Amino acid sequence: MQKLKFWKLSGAGNDFVLLTGGRLGAPALKKLAVRLCALKLAVGADGLLYVNPAPGNAVSLRYFNSDGSEAFCGNGSRCAAWWAYATGLAAGKKFLLKTAQGALPVEITGRESVRMRMPDVAAVSLDYGGAWSKPVRAVHFLDTGVPHAVVPVGELEKLDVAGLGRSLRFHKAFGPKGANVDFVKVSGGIVRVRTYERGVEAETLACGTGLTASAVALGLALGLKSPVKLVSRSGERFRVWYRAAGAGARDIYIQGPAKIIFEGEIYA
Repeated sequence: MQKLKFWKLSGAGNDFVLLTGGRLGAPALKKLAVRLCALKLAVGADGLLYVNPAPGNAVSLRYFNSDGSEAFCGNGSRCAAWWAYATGLAAGKKFLLKTAQGALPVEITGRESVRMRMPDVAAVSLDYGGAWSKPVRAVHFLDTGVPHAVVPVGELEKLDVAGLGRSLRFHKAFGPKGANVDFVKVSGGIVRVRTYERGVEAETLACGTGLTASAVALGLALGLKSPVKLVSRSGERFRVWYRAAGAGARDIYIQGPAKIIFEGEIYA
């Protein structure tokens, strides 16, 4: 057992444990993600961030969900960028974050505010085919670094996101690995989003790739102008910029909050 220094971060309620230093490989990081992210038994979080300096004006990031699966995470990436800037690991307010989806430009736009480029979306499958149960009438399917099913609903606040999200997350229409599920409603020009995340297997208070997927899908389906304004389950506000490109989108950026909550040491 070793004593590890860690930081706890939050991206609009999407929370993470951050580690840095050493030469931790995937097997060790997967185990640490499960142990450190466990609710009531450790720090508790949606995922683990492993951040280190990289050559040039860049910072490297590996992300693991709380179940130990490695993935790309939009909010986690923005949180890692804020931490790198706040602790002096990154030089200046603009730098590259090297992620599982490549090197993404990030910009610190204010205190605890980060704007980051997201992966291009090759294609958005509007009104994606499948046999859906009520109250689902339509699903838009796309990949914003991880697959997302965007589901417009009439009632968002009282929706059973856990139950309905779990059933759609494993729906055969999305293949063996399934998809994250974003329930969305447009009101007053603002997109409100609730997300069931795979790898966490629960609703999270915010999801960066899900907010991006919701903005792009509804932007193409409804003609919403860029930047799209969104609100996560936590009530925090985001903006997503995009440019339509064929059946997909490019030049996608997301801006939203990221903060360091506390730091400490833990035996793991």
